Amino acid sequence: MSTHLKAFAAVDLGASSGRVMVGRVGPDTLELAEAHRFQNRPVQVPEGLRWDILSLYAGVLDGLRAAGQVDSVGIDSWAVDYGLLDADGALLGNPVHYRDARRVGGAEKVWATVPAAELYAATGIQYAPFNTLYQVTAARATRQLDQAERLLLIPDLLTYWLTGEPGTELTNASTTQLIDPRTRDWSYDIAERLGIDLRLFAPLRRPGDPAGLLLPHVLAQTGLTGPVPVTTVGSHDTASAVAAVPATGERFAYICTGTWSLAGLELDAPVLTEASRAANFTNELGLDGTVRYLRNIMGLWLLQECLREWGRPDLGELLTAAAEVAPLRSVVDAGDAVFLAPDRMPARIADACRESGQPVPESPAEMTRCILDSLALAHRRAIGEAQSLAEHPVDVVHIVGGGTRNPLLCQLTADACGVPVLAGPAEAAALGNVLVQARAHGLVGDRASMRRLLARTQPSRRYEPRGDTAAWRAAEDRLARP
Repeated sequence: MSTHLKAFAAVDLGASSGRVMVGRVGPDTLELAEAHRFQNRPVQVPEGLRWDILSLYAGVLDGLRAAGQVDSVGIDSWAVDYGLLDADGALLGNPVHYRDARRVGGAEKVWATVPAAELYAATGIQYAPFNTLYQVTAARATRQLDQAERLLLIPDLLTYWLTGEPGTELTNASTTQLIDPRTRDWSYDIAERLGIDLRLFAPLRRPGDPAGLLLPHVLAQTGLTGPVPVTTVGSHDTASAVAAVPATGERFAYICTGTWSLAGLELDAPVLTEASRAANFTNELGLDGTVRYLRNIMGLWLLQECLREWGRPDLGELLTAAAEVAPLRSVVDAGDAVFLAPDRMPARIADACRESGQPVPESPAEMTRCILDSLALAHRRAIGEAQSLAEHPVDVVHIVGGGTRNPLLCQLTADACGVPVLAGPAEAAALGNVLVQARAHGLVGDRASMRRLLARTQPSRRYEPRGDTAAWRAAEDRLARP
């Protein structure tokens, strides 16, 4: 391999698995290989659903050992969840999972002081029952929060354990509902009105900022030779994934697919209108002053839960069978909170179809087609409404992430949206993570340069829309009926 390449370890943590990927970057090279993959298995304990954060940290250490010598390390993960540290820097219990029932009632407590419309105008974050602000409010008066001296979001917590230096990365912090997307700083007024002491949070960091060096005991456990810097990346995995969208212009939409579908636009400024709030769009921060204007959709979680209940049948065979099922026979609202919790997913989808007077899917193939049609319809609605609310038309939709491996979903999304879909790369979050590290080390230039490198080096597949969108409009109308 050419000696001019540098190696970067991307720690990429998802809701069901984590992995350490090694990216090698040079002037016209971007290579990615998996060093280690490990499970992320939340644990139900008497007090609720918790992340097994120590197991995740052990997986990170194992992955860095497998990665070999690297020039830098960066960490991204899901958003909103956090760990609490005491005055000595010790963790106060396993972090609460965003699907835990503790979140119930947090939003109403916040809105009693700051009405939802005012909160959106100040922070631009869509309503989701598990937003960090609501979680912290729901945890008020608990012993853990009373004892806490520091709150660290999940990737920041792991970075702290690797380096001993606390920080709060901005793209992830923007999902807490405590950041002003216009100033890209804390929303001091909102925090004061809600009685939240912002000193609980470590200083803000931005993608590309240094986050410290691997501690001596970490070097000993991983076999790495120091100094090895940790570089702040877009630590919200969606921020890293959007950074890896291989767009060649500005008239594009993206869908970051996996357990969730995040569908939207990359903008220069937030959209804070009441119409935007009513449509439940969020203004999360991205690289270089950009805004990720998007809607959260339940995503492939619906299919993942069904596959688990069915005993994990062969997905390729299931998709082939689903492609033969009559299109748009039954659809559900993929953003409905009724699908948020685990277990009994096929039964809950069947109930939703029954209650709306639609045929109930009877076979796994019919259920799979219902899910994928519903996701494509949700993608259509989100991208169409985003264009209207932001006055930002698009000519193409980029799908990145795990959903690129689902050709039926990609084709249905092209059909529903009525514009071409470019699918790839699948490992977008890890690639975006690597590229931000490489940029901090002087190997690539601005976002446009990053995207040109992605387009030259990463495979993609194009899906042209079939037919017109009349059937999708009819399905949309059917779903909108009370």
